[in-house]
Amino acid sequence: MPNLIYADHAATTPVRQEVLQAMLPYFSQQYGNPSSLYRLGRQAKAALEQARERVAHCLNASPEEIFFTSGGSEGDNWAVMGMALAGKAQGKHHLITTAMEHPALLESCKFLEKQGIRVSYLPVNSSGFLAPEQVEAAMDQDTFLVSILYANNEIGTIQPIPDIGAICRKKGIPFHTDAVQAAGWLPMDVQAQHIHLLTLSAHKFGGPKGVGVLYCQKGLPLHPLIHGGKQETGRRAGTENVAGAVGLAAALELAQQDQALRCRNVSEKRNWLEQKLSALPDCIVNGAEPRLPGHLNLSFPGVEGESLLLYLDAQGIAASSGSACSSGSGKPSHVLLALGRSENEAKGSLRLTIGEELSWEDCRRLVKVMESALEFLRFDAP
Repeated sequence: MPNLIYADHAATTPVRQEVLQAMLPYFSQQYGNPSSLYRLGRQAKAALEQARERVAHCLNASPEEIFFTSGGSEGDNWAVMGMALAGKAQGKHHLITTAMEHPALLESCKFLEKQGIRVSYLPVNSSGFLAPEQVEAAMDQDTFLVSILYANNEIGTIQPIPDIGAICRKKGIPFHTDAVQAAGWLPMDVQAQHIHLLTLSAHKFGGPKGVGVLYCQKGLPLHPLIHGGKQETGRRAGTENVAGAVGLAAALELAQQDQALRCRNVSEKRNWLEQKLSALPDCIVNGAEPRLPGHLNLSFPGVEGESLLLYLDAQGIAASSGSACSSGSGKPSHVLLALGRSENEAKGSLRLTIGEELSWEDCRRLVKVMESALEFLRFDAP
């Protein structure tokens, strides 16, 4: 079996060695509970607060605005549900989002609809973009939150976050963005981009799984979702994941330090792959620029997406057909349907999300395997 070609960075990324080394002491040596008053606990508390400061610096935020979570799903749930509770207290019951958000956000919205919240799911165009004017037109006196995905996890399209944020700030409506896929690839400045709430997940940019961040602007009446102890200034109960927080901070700093070089190297290979693969029979490219440098989403009508993934896996290539959180649902991608793709086109989709470790030799092998896969699967189709 040839070496693995890993083309599913949108699902997760390997932990960087520097990050792992930074985390190790907090598993075996400085393993104290940050809430404990003795020295071991104080050491853990100090490491936690230092990590908070480092993350805040990366986002141009204040440390007291950084809350550690278990990852992106919790952050999205907390942002919309916590603000829904705050909105309800103010007599507001309207939330604005899009039809192509991550499932963590969409499922939270569906839950809120059952609680009497009115949700506006704004459509996108055939390339996957939202116009800021759409957001402004959907606002009313009942709107308590706007939540728009920074960069789509399936097709990589980047929304005009600063422009949307500026509208929200002008209207006095809090603005949340899920920046889970954007982190490490795109600028993140909560002040310049007019962001009130922002979600991160460490394992998408070289950090560990099971830890994330919710940035919440100071003074925002975000209600807690997890009750119990007084951790995270009383807004998120539970013993803090010190090692995870340290790893997240280290990974975010490293990702921002070499961001420009990684973007240039990765986009060059992605563009070459797109040129070669889009020339294959009946191929449809989903999404357009501006998009994340490593994202390439293709549809091959008449080919079952899961069969294509299994063929690639047998040849040592790891890829996906969409969000890892929707894997196994059997349903066509809601993102591709939102673009206007048919169910047949959506079911025959392939998402390649590459990283800097992909070599040119890997790229050439990937194209050759795709050629043989499509020939086999189309010939074998009933």
